[in-house]
Amino acid sequence: MTRVRHPYLDHPVPLPFAHRGGTADGLENTAAAFRRAAAAGYRYFETDVHTTADGVLVAFHDATLDRVTDASGRIRDLPWAAVREARVAGKEPLPLFEDLLQEFPEARWNVDLKTESALAPLVDLISRTEAWDRVLVSSFTEARVARAQRLAGPRLATSYGVTGVAALRMRSLGVPAPLRAGAVAAQVPESQGGIRVVDRRFVRAAHARGLQVHVWTVNDPERMDSLLDLGVDGIMTDHLETLREVLAARGAWV
Repeated sequence: MTRVRHPYLDHPVPLPFAHRGGTADGLENTAAAFRRAAAAGYRYFETDVHTTADGVLVAFHDATLDRVTDASGRIRDLPWAAVREARVAGKEPLPLFEDLLQEFPEARWNVDLKTESALAPLVDLISRTEAWDRVLVSSFTEARVARAQRLAGPRLATSYGVTGVAALRMRSLGVPAPLRAGAVAAQVPESQGGIRVVDRRFVRAAHARGLQVHVWTVNDPERMDSLLDLGVDGIMTDHLETLREVLAARGAWV
């Protein structure tokens, strides 16, 4: 465990994250999924954002509507008037991220910036709603997160992208590598391309730099226990009840 560097992280660890609100019932990234997560006791939610052709910020994972909705097409090519008609699993509409912020005022959001076009609208929304303590911005693209941090300033919580995580991993192995200042977390898979990312050395290296370690996306209870034994600070899961049971058995469900 490491010291808190940002109000976003001011909560007992390990942090349980509802990945896309919990995807086990097929309603990922919908208000219904986040309501279910809130009812299950979760306060940390993971989501993703895209912008429509007319610049509306939508909470959705994929670049296209095809996989999980009854509609098709790339979100960036469609106006909000068309996207709002799509239904996830034929049931639930795609939510605006602003509406999610309003509906769940106690929640803290881990937001994956899926496109460059979503960067400025997201930072503007966080600023306009004074949600600095409630949102952490992430992306696979380290440069994109760095641009968000430069635009927003030190009030914005960010995690490392792929190159930042790789640099931290190299440092954990004793190899010098440059790291962006200002990040508060390293959010990582257990392994990538067959290469182990999270081990005791990685967690120790992150903690030595004041960083929390959040691991995604973990649905197996044995893997959850193994990671918690390593000292990770958060786990993202699709299976809300499983993670809650694992943490409760360890006396760590808050």
